[in-house]
Amino acid sequence: MNMPNTSNDLSASQLAALAIDIKHWGKELGFQQIGISDIDLTTAEDRLLSWLRNNYHGDMEWMARHGSKRSHPEELLPGTIRVISARLDYLPETMDNCRDLLTQTDKAYISRYALGRDYHKLIRKRLQQLACKIQASYSQLTFRVFVDSAPVLEKAIAEKAGLGWIGKHTNLLQKQIGSWFFLGELYINLPLPVDPPAENHCGSCTSCLDICPTNAFVGPYQLDARKCISYLTIENKAAIPETLRSQMGNRIYGCDDCQLFCPWNRFAQLGNESDFSPRHNLNHIELLELFNWSEEDFLNNLQGSPIRRIGYQSWLRNIAVALGNALNEQPENKNIRTALMSKRSQCSELVQEHINWALQQGKTKPSH
Repeated sequence: MNMPNTSNDLSASQLAALAIDIKHWGKELGFQQIGISDIDLTTAEDRLLSWLRNNYHGDMEWMARHGSKRSHPEELLPGTIRVISARLDYLPETMDNCRDLLTQTDKAYISRYALGRDYHKLIRKRLQQLACKIQASYSQLTFRVFVDSAPVLEKAIAEKAGLGWIGKHTNLLQKQIGSWFFLGELYINLPLPVDPPAENHCGSCTSCLDICPTNAFVGPYQLDARKCISYLTIENKAAIPETLRSQMGNRIYGCDDCQLFCPWNRFAQLGNESDFSPRHNLNHIELLELFNWSEEDFLNNLQGSPIRRIGYQSWLRNIAVALGNALNEQPENKNIRTALMSKRSQCSELVQEHINWALQQGKTKPSH
């Protein structure tokens, strides 16, 4: 578009044309959808404060940090008046395959977003490229890119930008493609026209709430992270509560159940990003193979993976729980017991405790 690079006062028609260009550039860069929102997050702020007051964030103390910056983008980046939200689809395989894997107790279930390379760098790079394109048309642009990298209410912002609505499972849903996508944000100082917010289409459905293995939902739109398998296997660094272990099944990193059984995800499309394709057969790999990885194997095989950040001991802790659950299904499996016992002396006290718990599974309870 024709626009003076140094103008501080773009006309409404120029801003509208630039917004169209931004969405076009976003798709050229590989994003499936771009939306634009204002920065009024009053409703989302109220929900966040209520969630924090109930301690549903568990040990994620960073959710309470930074004061009001999370819900006031202009405090995080002074001068911000708009947010550009970007959607990037990632589903690496069919949901039928995923659901089937949950029934195979000897195999590991890893949240589908983490099977390939870490998404943060890829999205950040593309948003940076998008910002450069905008800056070429408007030299006064100030911006900052965010991809889970700062206190940002990304789902609330994306909902305002029309990318989808926040479902009862607290994930963002898009009517045409479901919820299998990543989000990234670009804070800017340019008064672009905003997109209409998405409407909620959950209706009376409670499939996501009913299917949760650990009953982590207090109610619609209310997740108690302390009971969520994603929190327990990723953010939680302490022992996994014994009362929840048997409900975790073979889920060793994250959980996708509330997405896998959401009716809107019947429209889900497979992603086309090679970076998100499964590595090292992680989409269909045996628990024992992963448990037998040395720390060096863990670090080497998961180079560039989001899984790596939980550390080797948490990795072993999670797999030990899954192996214990496998023993409940196959109590005569000597390979599992041998692997657990041989690894026990090499682990931290935390992991040893989970191994000891696992070894007790599948044993016949004494009669009274």
